[in-house]
Parts: sequence; C-alpha cells; structure tokens
Amino acid sequence: MARYIFITGGVVSSLGKGLMAASLAALLQARGYKVRIRKFDPYLNVDPGTMSPYQHGEVYVTDDGAETDLDLGHYERFTGVSARQSDNVTSGRIYQDIITKERRGDYLGATVQVVPHVTDAIKEFALAEVEDLDFVLCEIGGTVGDIESLPFMEAIRQLRNELEPMQTLSVHVTLVPYIAAAGELKTKPTQHSVRELASLGIKPDVLLCRSEHPLPDGERRKIAQFCNVRAESVIPALDAPSIYSVPLQYHNEGLDGEVLRGFGITDAPEPDLTRWQDVTDRYFNPEGEVTIGVVGKYVGLQDAYKSLNEALVHGGMANRAKVNIRWIDAEVFEGDESDIAAKLEPLHGILVPGGFGERGSEGKIASVRFARERNVPFFGICLGMQMACIEAARLAGHDNASSTEFGDTGEPVVGIITEWMSKAGLQTREAGGDLGGTMRLGAYPAHLAANSHVSAIYGGATEISERHRHRYEVNAAYRESLEGTGLVFSGMSPDGLLPEIVERPDHPWFVGVQFHPELKSRPFDPHPLFSGFVSAALRQSRLV
Repeated sequence: MARYIFITGGVVSSLGKGLMAASLAALLQARGYKVRIRKFDPYLNVDPGTMSPYQHGEVYVTDDGAETDLDLGHYERFTGVSARQSDNVTSGRIYQDIITKERRGDYLGATVQVVPHVTDAIKEFALAEVEDLDFVLCEIGGTVGDIESLPFMEAIRQLRNELEPMQTLSVHVTLVPYIAAAGELKTKPTQHSVRELASLGIKPDVLLCRSEHPLPDGERRKIAQFCNVRAESVIPALDAPSIYSVPLQYHNEGLDGEVLRGFGITDAPEPDLTRWQDVTDRYFNPEGEVTIGVVGKYVGLQDAYKSLNEALVHGGMANRAKVNIRWIDAEVFEGDESDIAAKLEPLHGILVPGGFGERGSEGKIASVRFARERNVPFFGICLGMQMACIEAARLAGHDNASSTEFGDTGEPVVGIITEWMSKAGLQTREAGGDLGGTMRLGAYPAHLAANSHVSAIYGGATEISERHRHRYEVNAAYRESLEGTGLVFSGMSPDGLLPEIVERPDHPWFVGVQFHPELKSRPFDPHPLFSGFVSAALRQSRLV
C-alpha cells in the first residue's frame, strides 16, 4: 500500500519545495523504500513546453516525451528514478481532458463543475500507477492562498479523508524571516500560512521552516504551539552551501524520522547515506579547478539552464574538480572579433547549449570557430551542435549556410524535421502546425561509429539512448561536404537518416550532440559526456 506525502508551500514562492521533496525522497530511498515524486502545477498551460525560459525556467523532458516542470529534474537527480508523463500535471491539462470528455458527452448531461469533476481528475492523477511503491510524494506548485491552487488543495483534503488512516501526511514548507532592524526571527508569517491552510481543511503534520538564521528552541516551540503540531515536527531548514548538502542537512534535523513517525513507522532501518557523503566530499574537496564558458541565449536566468548547470557540477565531481561556470550572452560576440578573444581566451572549455530562435546565433557560431581554431575543448548541445555544423559548412565554402529556423536560406544546413520514426511508428509534423508538444521529444536510440571518440566516451558502446527536444535537424545531404572539413558524423539515428553526434578527431575535444545529455546526469552517476568534457578542460587548464 502506497503512502502519500502532500507538500505545500506558504508565505512566499521559491522556498524550495521541489528540492525539499527530492531530498526527503532520497532519504526515504536511503532507508530502502521505493519512492516516486509528482508535481501538480496550477497554471493553465497544458505543459511548460511553449513557455519562455524567463517565465518558467528550463523545460525538463522525460524518457516518454513529456515536457515538464524543472522540479522533475531535481526529483530524478536526487533519486535516480526516471520520471514519467504521469508525474506532472497542470490545471490546463486537467481542464483540457475534462472539456474533451464533456464535448464527447461522457458526463451524460451532468453539469460539469470544479467539485467533483476537476477534483476527481486530480485525485485520479495522484492515485494512478503507484503499484509496488512505498511512498508517493506530491508537490503542489504555487503558494497557499493562490486562487489557481484551490482545486488541488480541495483534492488533497478529500484524499486525506478517503484514504486509510495513517496513509497520508501533510508537509508544509514555510518561511521564518529575520528582521535585521529588530534582530529577531518572526514566526507570525508561518502562523498565518498554517491558518490559511487549515481554513482549506488541511492540517499540516510537519512544518519545514526555511530561514537564514538558526531557529532557537523557543521559536520552535512557539511555532508548534500556535500551529498545532509537535515541537519535533517543526524542522529548521537553513540555507545550505550546496543543494547536495540538503539531504544530509534535513536528516540531521530529523525530517525523515519525523515523517516516518507521522505514518506510525517506528521500525524503519537507518538510512545508508554513503553515496550522499561521497557526493558532498567530492563537491567540497576538489583537487583541481576549471572555468567553462556557456555561450547561450537565456543567461540572464540560470534556471533556464538548470540541468546543464548541475551536469557540469557532476562532471566536476567525477574529476574531483571545481567547475566555475561563466555565463556569456551570445549576442556580445556579434561585433568586434577582439571581444571574442578577450572573453574566450581565459576559458578552459566552451559550451554552446540548446535554444530557440535566431537571436545570438552568429555569436554562437563565432564561439564554435574560436574553439576549433584555438583547440579549446568544445561541447555543443542541440542548437549548439547545429551551430557547429553551420560553422563547418561555411568553412567548406557554403558562405550562406544557415538554418531555416532563422528564415529563408539557399543553403539549409539545418532544417525543420517533418517526419521521423519512434516506438509508436512514423511521426509527422507540419511547419505551420501547433508548437506545443510537437517536437521530437523523449528518449531515442542512436548508433555510434566504432572506434569513434564518443564511443570511447560511452565506454565502447555502439548504441545509446538519449533524450531529445527539438524540431530542427542537421541536413544529412551536407554530410560529405562537412566531413571534408574534418567534422565527422559519429552518431546517427538507427535508420541512418538523422545526425545525432558530430566530432572532430583532430581536435583535443570537440563534440556536438543533437540530444540533451544533461537531462540524464546524476550527482552519483555523472553523464560520461560531461565527465569527459570537464576532464578535457582540466587538461586545457594545465596548458593555459
């Protein structure tokens, strides 16, 4: 029988509910329990696929092709459990399904309402596919009191009544601010937040109190008294020096023990935290240091490249190296060539990440050229690989080489993909069709050339599976021309039609991939491409 932990947030947004959920799941997993985490998002978008990264951060893609909230990246990185389409739902998706059923006549003439139809749909989502699980953690997006989240709160209230006693538990993440002028921590915002939650029929069992300063026992008892919980259920959550410190920090504060006590579990095994101790040791005790430049489009918001940031950190852990990331707006390279050299020469590696649209594209191409000419380790991901191919095409004499994504071009080295094979069969798209959910999404296999650099990186493998999110592809018709410049197509789709990986064998480390390897990197299992890239950057650092 699966037990449910419902996680809500109060006072302000961005308190770290996703990180808290991931950390708690990791602690339960360390005790031998099987866990899964789900995210309920109150916004009306069907998924975040069409949202700007500046609005919502990165879009995290699952193996089965779902475009989801970035919190699912935390869930996967901390537990190693691959997320699925069923692990993220939005109000938009709920309403879309209900309206489709209503138009079809499924409700037999009934008046369709938030209660029971919307709340029933939310409950069905929460209860689906939980066989063989010990704990299901359900994070509710937004802040208690938001109009958008009310149907989700009501669904939680109903579930807590409908499921067996001791089968559900509520964890409320709140804020205890420090008022510098008074020199005091203030518990009143937490009290109000809990009162708001209680007014919706949900009594929290555990309070996780975010704070910049230690929470004294007096304040802890005060919160417990006014919020109707045990003092031991008020868990301090101070800012951590690294997100990878959080599981150990929460365990030391008693979070997992208190959650298990709330379920009446008193005989749980002690957690095996060895791998988290190793992760933090590698993070805080590096033996080397490199600087990687990320030349991108959305560098004003690091959450736009959240998984990429973490994958580089994981690559550093694998090499016991500290990775300093220098975020560089690609548009700054679309002017004087001397500006490019001034910004890129101090770097030990250059990475051009994914993105959409023409803005900054010439700056990315200039960065590729710099890395190629100066023998600086280069890593291109998705659009970054496409820019590497356009740079090679121009080197081969195709002066007008470009992508049809940027407008009409006589030399479409990169073009829109209108059909491809998937597990479900042939997929087709139209250039003027819907944008949401229409890309090549999810895990697809690729064949690697034997004795290639990337095959060696993957431990000699000749077939891999990686996650994709793109609607434009490198035009294989230019393969011979590009390979004439030394750019080798070392990875292809199984049917041999879609380029997946390019590399330059005569370069210290030059790899471009059409997929997003950062989505599969874990702190305790770094992705081999990032481990190899950071290793090459370390070698470069000894030359600079």
